[in-house]
Amino acid sequence: MVKNHHDIWDIVDGKSVDYFELSDTVWDHPETNFEEYVSSDAHAAMLEAEGFRVSRGIAGLPTAVMGEAGDEGPVIAILGEFDALPGLSQTAGIPEELPVEAGGHGHGCGHNLLGAGSLLAAAAVKDYLAAHGLKGRVRYYGCPAEEGGSGKGFMVREGLFDDVDIAFCWHPAPFAGVNDPVSLACNEIVFQFTGRAAHAASAPHLGRSALDAVELMNVGANYMREHMPSSARIHYAVTDTGGFAPNVVQAKAVVRYLIRARSLPEMQALLERVKKIAEGAALMTETTVRSEIISGDANLIGNMPLEQLMHRELERLGPPVFDDEDRETARRFQTTLTKEDVSDAFRRFGVEPKADIALCDAIYQPYQGDNSLVGSTDVGSVSWVVPTVQMRGATCAIGTPLHSWQMVAQGKLPAAHKGMAHAAKVMGSTAVELFQNPERIAEAKQDHASRLNGVTFVNPIPDSVQPALPVEAK
Repeated sequence: MVKNHHDIWDIVDGKSVDYFELSDTVWDHPETNFEEYVSSDAHAAMLEAEGFRVSRGIAGLPTAVMGEAGDEGPVIAILGEFDALPGLSQTAGIPEELPVEAGGHGHGCGHNLLGAGSLLAAAAVKDYLAAHGLKGRVRYYGCPAEEGGSGKGFMVREGLFDDVDIAFCWHPAPFAGVNDPVSLACNEIVFQFTGRAAHAASAPHLGRSALDAVELMNVGANYMREHMPSSARIHYAVTDTGGFAPNVVQAKAVVRYLIRARSLPEMQALLERVKKIAEGAALMTETTVRSEIISGDANLIGNMPLEQLMHRELERLGPPVFDDEDRETARRFQTTLTKEDVSDAFRRFGVEPKADIALCDAIYQPYQGDNSLVGSTDVGSVSWVVPTVQMRGATCAIGTPLHSWQMVAQGKLPAAHKGMAHAAKVMGSTAVELFQNPERIAEAKQDHASRLNGVTFVNPIPDSVQPALPVEAK
């Protein structure tokens, strides 16, 4: 048992204002995959100010940063993120779609809060260990490019978690509770078709259309949907149509696929089928096709001892405390949502619907939500090599979709800050429980090993694949 839960919670409260400012700074500078230079610098500066030993550019990723405190004992990693999403620029605090910059970026997944909250937890744990003379090392991992870049997957591949005993993470959400460890393994892969250009009217017989090949591939993938697991997902985007002149047979065309399934083996089998469809499209059009994996995430591996421990800490702390102004602001944002948005949020988290509830007012129970529709996360790759637990922190109006302008708009509100600090307290006290009771770390490792059951982790990012860094960073 923690000697005094309020010690770690009080440490979080004492530091919170500085970390709210850090979160807001990241919100003010929304940067996408592997371009998070301002955000990474801000996190590194905070780590240095807190007295962590700081490493930058880890795993060959210019915007990845790590801070460590403590010299011996178990290693607990707390994972942070700070990447934004393209096309979601939005003015803060108003329940009306109003971009700050047309076509600009925005924190539609709350990663400004995620990174700052995780670093706040790590700093509080550092101070608690020092104050109580406990042995242990706490690390903050500032992880870039979660949104499609698989930053953590590259960090896993480079061995940065090989000596970690336990990993924590959290994510902004409408409700507070332990995250159900369910996600889809995925690979993002580019298919480039090459044909032969020709005049589309006077010599069409001499051309071989790469764009035709892309269209045929997409048709084939759509027909395959009936013959794949219902939980699997396939998405695609044509990123290069080969030009804008309809009187030229397109000699090049590129399509980008995102392939997801419940497990790594299932996803890899589906990927091979999609590759065959691409080869068939090339055969039909007498073009050639080249494919390249861009990124990949493993599915999450759960850990019952850690999930139960974190849930107990959540119940001890209780839900985040919001005031009437927070609730009224949340209601205004709910007016921009559909009834389906709101009801779907209750369903996904397994919470009994309540009328006129705009913000989370209780800790939801784990393993009760509807996990029939889930996405992917690069935390999954970490969970294969380290016992991992995540929580959801209540930072937005119930019903707010992730990857929406409404999520961006709420990212600097007092309610978002309160939810972030609440998550930091839970992660902090859970970490202290483990440091004080090493036998619980052993239980978590035993559970992890039993779930893997001897299966060797195969990183969905092949060794030959390099991160999709900006040109200036390469």
